[in-house]
Amino acid sequence: MSPETVLPLVVFALASSVTPGGATTMATASGAHFGFRRSIPLMAGIAAGLASMAAAAAAGLAGVLEAMPSLQLVLKTVGSAYLLWLAWKVGRSGQPRLDADLVRPTSFTAGVWLLWLNPKAWAMTLGASASFATLASGPARLSILLALAFGFAATASVSIWCTAGTLMARLIRTEAQWRWVNMGLGILLALSILPVWL
Repeated sequence: MSPETVLPLVVFALASSVTPGGATTMATASGAHFGFRRSIPLMAGIAAGLASMAAAAAAGLAGVLEAMPSLQLVLKTVGSAYLLWLAWKVGRSGQPRLDADLVRPTSFTAGVWLLWLNPKAWAMTLGASASFATLASGPARLSILLALAFGFAATASVSIWCTAGTLMARLIRTEAQWRWVNMGLGILLALSILPVWL
């Protein structure tokens, strides 16, 4: 397998993971509230979650979901409810209080679940599994290839968004400004669900 044949997959993974959505919004909010270093567990969880989803989709989960539309509906409903709950939490958070005893950044495990319950991420990885199936000689190799591509893309994407959040935190000074930013991030997170339902 040459780099030329894998390049479209890498471009797809990067383009689809860098666009605004639940994970990028959470990375931005975490960077703004906790800084880059304290957001690393969340970002690692997001990358691991997307990589494992891509591997699962390539290994055959795509076929199971295609065969059971009711399971797709359950996944979309539960995932949307979880993202709305996160949007509510982000939107209602106030000015960062960086005392480590008072607040904790989102954990690695929560980052993984953020992806596994994210309808946009499912659409992305299932679509990639179907579109790039010919790149590998079987489901196991395709699983590894998609896991590597999406893991790399997610790491790059959330690092960029977290850095943007960290830089944004340096510009925002008042409680009122933080309320507006958090409300905006919460609304963006809630809106990231719409493409899945439309």
